[in-house]
Amino acid sequence: MSDDAPITLKEKVRALPDRPGVYLMKDRLGTILYVGKAKSLKKRVSSYFQRGRARMIEQPKIRSLIPLIHDVETIEVRSEPEALLLEGRLIKQWKPRYNTDFTDDKRFLLVRVDLSQPLPRFVLTRLRKDKHSRYFGPFAQSGPLRTTLAQMRRQFGILLADASPARLPDGRWRLYDDVRQEIYGHENILTAKDYRTRVEAACEFLEGKSREWLARLRSDMQAAAAALDFEKAARLRDLITALAATLEPSRRFERTTHSRLLPTSDTSSAEALRALQAALALPTPPEHMECFDISHISGTLVVASMVHFSHGRPDTDRYRRYRIKSFIGNDDFRAMHEVVARRYHRLASEGRPLPDLVVIDGGRGQIGAALKAFAAIDLTPPPLIGLAKKHETILFADERPPLNLSLNDPALNLLQRLRDEAHRFANTYNADLRSRKIRESALDDISGLGPKRKAALLAHFGSIDRLRAAPLAALAAAPGIGPSFAQKIHYTLNPGRETQPADGSDNNTAAPNKRGRARKPPARAAHFVALSAALQ
Repeated sequence: MSDDAPITLKEKVRALPDRPGVYLMKDRLGTILYVGKAKSLKKRVSSYFQRGRARMIEQPKIRSLIPLIHDVETIEVRSEPEALLLEGRLIKQWKPRYNTDFTDDKRFLLVRVDLSQPLPRFVLTRLRKDKHSRYFGPFAQSGPLRTTLAQMRRQFGILLADASPARLPDGRWRLYDDVRQEIYGHENILTAKDYRTRVEAACEFLEGKSREWLARLRSDMQAAAAALDFEKAARLRDLITALAATLEPSRRFERTTHSRLLPTSDTSSAEALRALQAALALPTPPEHMECFDISHISGTLVVASMVHFSHGRPDTDRYRRYRIKSFIGNDDFRAMHEVVARRYHRLASEGRPLPDLVVIDGGRGQIGAALKAFAAIDLTPPPLIGLAKKHETILFADERPPLNLSLNDPALNLLQRLRDEAHRFANTYNADLRSRKIRESALDDISGLGPKRKAALLAHFGSIDRLRAAPLAALAAAPGIGPSFAQKIHYTLNPGRETQPADGSDNNTAAPNKRGRARKPPARAAHFVALSAALQ
């Protein structure tokens, strides 16, 4: 690492984890200069500061970036595809000056299936438009996604956007004119009900719940290689790579609507609730469920979410979000204890009923923390379970052994929707707080602006953006600021921008120096004044 880097930045880079994630390079004012993704945050970020790195980099953009880096913020994710999705979202949000990719307004691709149509098609879109459709994604890589859909048409016999099915006089449908080229082996004339079975199978595959096809393709690839048919093995390898990239599970970092969380009908909701009642041995179907999740970035900005499902559907009016108050640091167990205690102590004090089921996003430690929270407020807990992400294992708060349901089980699917919504809600809140902190950090480098005056300024103007856009006169009129300090704040937040002084005078008027004498105007300005007089 370069000896010119501040020691605090050195220590931060050395402590980075060897995990995938996104890094944000910031200047001394907290402005985001560059957003990048990494398979290993530690290796990627440290490479910027290695000795001779600036001379070795061929891109002038990176050479000019490195001296400006004053701080680095990182966000860990679970996989490289997640890092790519988050990188794209942050670049679109902040538009850093040193980023060139993802700077347009395009969103990542989604696969849309309109279930209200008699023959639903699998089409690509960038927006979630209605509640009648199912959406899969977002997908960061469009090439593998298009390859996957083309292969799914052959595998499942589904319709894509370019299809023009025709309805026959007997009520059945002809999917394609040339069955041999389009769907190979599948019946080309069938009923809408039979086609719906194909759609359900294809949807399960996009959800990552059917890996048999991939396993068979890998077996065929190995057989082709063993038979020295390397051309076929290469084709299968490319197809497997595209399918695996498409099916890689990733969190949704975009703010999305709740339509993807809704079951397709009231009947399916009731069936899922009954299946969950049977799987968990509950006395009644859990018509009211609440799920908790903790979100933080390396122990900072620790927040929690609580989402509520009524009759199997999101009840957003009952959603709650919390900032952890009892401690500072990285301790999911203490955070879970605090938020569960706060939630149900309030319900009990207001005389409101507890939910039929409480779901904790986590394992034994989080369950134990939740049970201790109920004991601390002297309240008998309702049925409580944990959902461990690695193998989607259901953990009970009592003596029962862990339970693993089939990935196609409607009971597990309902729990997954509940858990994923809690995760999305917590991450959104954390991202909002992080964005606010990044914007406000620009005030930290203004000498003389302490915490009290900083808080007073933000309270007076409402946000850092309004503070940055405020004229000098408005800044000077703020409590405890004054004309001189207003200019300092304004020029720090708006470097290079010419504005009127706080007293409203003309910028071209020469300001007095320390001895009270008027400063001489610049020679170039005097030249233009003389030239103007001569022309008149």
